[in-house]
Amino acid sequence: MAQARKVIITCAVTGSIHTPSMSPHLPVTPDEIVADAVRAAEAGAAILHLHARDPETGKPDQTPEAFARFLPRIKQQTNAAINITTGGSPYMRVEERVKPAEVFKPEVASLNMGSINFGLYPMLDRYKEFRFDWERQHLEATRDLVFRNSFKDIEYILETCYGNGTRFEFECYDIAHLYNLKHFLDRGLVKPPLFVQSVFGILGGIGTHPEDVMHMKRTADRLFGDSYRWSVLGAGASQMRIAAMAAAMGANVRVGLEDSLWAGPGKLARSNAEQVAKVRQILEGLGLEIATPDEAREILELKGGASVAF
Repeated sequence: MAQARKVIITCAVTGSIHTPSMSPHLPVTPDEIVADAVRAAEAGAAILHLHARDPETGKPDQTPEAFARFLPRIKQQTNAAINITTGGSPYMRVEERVKPAEVFKPEVASLNMGSINFGLYPMLDRYKEFRFDWERQHLEATRDLVFRNSFKDIEYILETCYGNGTRFEFECYDIAHLYNLKHFLDRGLVKPPLFVQSVFGILGGIGTHPEDVMHMKRTADRLFGDSYRWSVLGAGASQMRIAAMAAAMGANVRVGLEDSLWAGPGKLARSNAEQVAKVRQILEGLGLEIATPDEAREILELKGGASVAF
């Protein structure tokens, strides 16, 4: 029965989409990332999805040195499984994007399953003043940006990380990305259980209509049967609505300030933990139980925290 299953909450702590001027609560420094990640785990997140930033400007930083400033500290303070991005930022080369996962050998790494337009520029209509020059440029540049995730790029990341025992959160921004994943499954380059993260609401990807959510699940069911574990994230204001809808359909959920800065209409989330607590309340209101980190490891067949390199 659906009521008996355990739901994995992933928390994406900072990401590379939002900029420091958009919210005073966005974690930027290593100390802020550690504190917010630990609180999110205490609130119920079984997996912590992590990016790094320049502590002075908040600009995305995909160097292993940047991740080294917080990964060991988070591991020491929580049992949550650590998920390191290989998406980094759309402006980075794949060799740069994969480096932290290659060096630190995490239990989980994210992997984008196809190239897409990645439009963030509409946020310029809402935010007029920025503390740092890079912020406006970062948003405006997405008007003419394709976030490259070619078949060659995906193969490179898979080949670089699979020898480390790292499993992947396959980020699917559109239906075609599910078919791309099926291609790699058929070639034997990815292994079940597949952890499929459906992303809704990024301009350039699939939308947030209930039919979009159902279409994603129907397609994944047809392609992967019982060989996958589904998770969802809704960008911006759709975050909790997508989580509630998909959880009722059997999904795991992802929240966090990477995906949305909000805790309600016009109300900035004060922390990642606030969003985790909010989605946990929704899930438990549906009669669902929250997976612990070790239960998430069992569900996703992760290698365990003792086998990472940090």
